[in-house]
Amino acid sequence: MLHPRARTMLILSVPALCIGVASSLILIVIMKIAAVLQFVLWTSVPARLGVALDSSWWIVLILTLTGAAVGAVIHYSAGHGGPDPATEPLIGAPVPTMALPGLIIALILGLAGGVSLGPEHPVMAVNIALAVALGTRFLPRVNALDWTILASAGTIGALFGTPVAAALIFSQTLSGSNDVPMWDRLFAPLLAAAAGALTTGLFFHPQFSLAIPHYTQLKLIDIVSGTVVVAIAIAVGMIAVWCLPRLHALMHRLKHPVLILGIGGFALGLLGVIGGHITLFKGLDEMQQLGFSQTLSASDFLLIALVKLAALVIAAACGFRGGRIFPAVFVAVALGLGLHAHVDAVPAAITVSCAILGLVLVVTRDGWLSLFMAAVVVPDTTLLPLLCIVMLPAWLLLAGKPMLMAHRKKE
Repeated sequence: MLHPRARTMLILSVPALCIGVASSLILIVIMKIAAVLQFVLWTSVPARLGVALDSSWWIVLILTLTGAAVGAVIHYSAGHGGPDPATEPLIGAPVPTMALPGLIIALILGLAGGVSLGPEHPVMAVNIALAVALGTRFLPRVNALDWTILASAGTIGALFGTPVAAALIFSQTLSGSNDVPMWDRLFAPLLAAAAGALTTGLFFHPQFSLAIPHYTQLKLIDIVSGTVVVAIAIAVGMIAVWCLPRLHALMHRLKHPVLILGIGGFALGLLGVIGGHITLFKGLDEMQQLGFSQTLSASDFLLIALVKLAALVIAAACGFRGGRIFPAVFVAVALGLGLHAHVDAVPAAITVSCAILGLVLVVTRDGWLSLFMAAVVVPDTTLLPLLCIVMLPAWLLLAGKPMLMAHRKKE
């Protein structure tokens, strides 16, 4: 009853479902452990010691110790805690499985300690490594690239709580042919992404959307305003693009990970004192605090955005294990809210969504992911035509420009 193409897709359905569920469970376990440790470090222990939660010396102490601890894990663990995320794209080649324990521990310590990086890159690396190692062993006929695609799709679905992002990303990478149509190639990855998203939804719901007033009607002047906001976000992001490889090279002259990350943690602590507690951690929960704030001025939002951007660059340059997308979205939200506070005639829905579009485009150089993040944080369908239009000059500005990545060290 089924065409051979359909039977091929059906055969891959079971491993796709398993990988999607497993990808989500790994993410959930890591995030739960990090949340417990974060509560201990930032709430339980300070309360017992009588230390204020926003104490400056406590912020510096915890981040410095976090840096030294992550450095020790990287130095002493097998595989040195996996590849340096600052030199890798979101989806990379599978890493040796022996490096995974150190990578997971370094990620948990960074998330709990307040480092300004997200979980996306290390979790992606862990899931890809396990899927390739187990998949090639039990189903050797399926090549490593297919296992990598399934694991990355499942992880993206788990991270964002929806398979839509995976569908957009892989629709541009899994090109079809006369023999194998694109949707045949997308079938198993979409199934893995859906399984990952549904599994995540059973335990918690990632909250990306902000409570921003509805955008009513597209106007020509709003396209001009959105284009200006995107250009500002790109300019801010390109400062980080220029700084990251240079700071990365400078910090790694110190050679020893404990020294590099200890100094990096101390610098992050000082930035946390300047920007406040809201500039710590991956930025997802803190982004909600920005959206609900009624007291912050335009200069406050700008300071928070710059401090968070500096913290992102320093954390990545020093070799903390974490991703750059979530903190970049936080920076964009702070920048967008600051621009709206400065020129309140431009709706916040435009400034925030266009800032996200521009900054995520700088970080990922992925148009679909940038549109997705902007549309998820400001979930307003009226904005979609505007975002698609302002994407065009943004893409022209970034054509041929480097990404937010450091250069790999020569062996």
